[in-house]
Amino acid sequence: MGHCGVVTAPSIDARMVDRALADLEPGSFWLADPARPGARPALEADVSCDLLVVGGGYCGLWTALLAKERDPSREVVLVEADRIGWAASGRNGGFCAASITHGEANGRDRWPDEYHLLDALGRANLDEIAAAVLRYDLACDFERTGELSVATEPYQLAGLQETEADGALPEGVTVLDRDAVRAEVDSPTYVGGRWDRHGTALVSPAKLAWELARACESVGVRIHEHTPVERLGRAPLLAETPAATITARQVALGTNVFPSLVRRTRFHTVPVYDYALMTEPLTAAQLGSVGWANRQGVGDSANQFHYYRLSSDDRILWGGYDAVYRFGGRVRDRHDQRPATFRTLASHFLATFPQLEGVRFTHGWGGAIDTCTRFCAFYGTAHDGDVAYAAGFTGLGVGATRFAAEVMLDLLAGEDTERTRLEMVRTTPVPFPPEPLAFLGIQATRWSLDRADRNEGRRNLWLRTLDRMGLGFDS
Repeated sequence: MGHCGVVTAPSIDARMVDRALADLEPGSFWLADPARPGARPALEADVSCDLLVVGGGYCGLWTALLAKERDPSREVVLVEADRIGWAASGRNGGFCAASITHGEANGRDRWPDEYHLLDALGRANLDEIAAAVLRYDLACDFERTGELSVATEPYQLAGLQETEADGALPEGVTVLDRDAVRAEVDSPTYVGGRWDRHGTALVSPAKLAWELARACESVGVRIHEHTPVERLGRAPLLAETPAATITARQVALGTNVFPSLVRRTRFHTVPVYDYALMTEPLTAAQLGSVGWANRQGVGDSANQFHYYRLSSDDRILWGGYDAVYRFGGRVRDRHDQRPATFRTLASHFLATFPQLEGVRFTHGWGGAIDTCTRFCAFYGTAHDGDVAYAAGFTGLGVGATRFAAEVMLDLLAGEDTERTRLEMVRTTPVPFPPEPLAFLGIQATRWSLDRADRNEGRRNLWLRTLDRMGLGFDS
């Protein structure tokens, strides 16, 4: 999501966009990796276990791995309806952020009294991810490069100057003027920036999922793909799949954007589609024209923002801007391709990096994000505390899913921990209304955010009303 700044998309010739997209292949670049592991067999016979994990994305994989780390004797089974990492975990930008609150502004606005603790827990969580990468030798192109937040309009500069209560910048954070930010990544659209050196790592997202699955199996987790859970019942806990029944003492749900097996939470998330493009590898001369020697992830400061980063082979992933909600809120394969959005993204890319005219995009894809009304994960239990769930990561789940796994395991253990005492964990977001109100509300918000980006950030009555209700989006 993001307005492109001082060099606007209409200045880009449509023929340039056509050439850039001429070789576009549909589908996630990350998932097209020829090193993708073969499919694991579906579950075909009844099994029993201590812990059943439903969902083979980051949330489920971290939960299974951490469960075995806490108790190696625990029998853990993980089932995935499709393939490991095939959904959001294999389609995202690979920004593994320390934030567990979807950014500082969102965290401070919602939990001002505990934000410093939330920030510390998030940074410790990122350190634990880095340690796991080393401990299990996870080959996922993990780079602790930090993230560059760039201003593309003068009014956005004030937001880059935020300091701690004592007036100091947080540790590892540097505010950059126009020349300094362009010395890091050179775009004529930049007027300033803020570099957080420690708060973000970059990964190859599908590789991270595949490697976490390998790590899980190395400690004894049993994984079955193509095994959807169709119903969760009690007597004791019984999970019904097409071919078998799983009897479990406890269950952890990492189904995120897909319909929850806990029905009361189904209105707490909606699927919003995000889209990305990947370029061909840049030549040394092309990369030199941009700079980017420190390989940071980059995001602009608009409401409808772009995110972008370098891959291990020096491609540029360019995503964001459009966040598309379809009436009815269903996840469908046909929504993964949206040519109009790809054209918009390509034109914004060329406006941001005019020196890269002639670079082609090789892959274009979309995927559904599990959005909730507070824009970061919520947690809870069901079935007398024997089922735990986490969902609502709103596009910042690469790192936050590990923290969510810790929370779910704490809840299942009935433990009073620093995590379970958090107001963020003890409260749930306001659910979305039924259709057509959900569609109308989301469309009104998207339109209003776009208007704010074109009006020096000024929020209209609709956005101010949402702010007063605690539903405002400014991340």
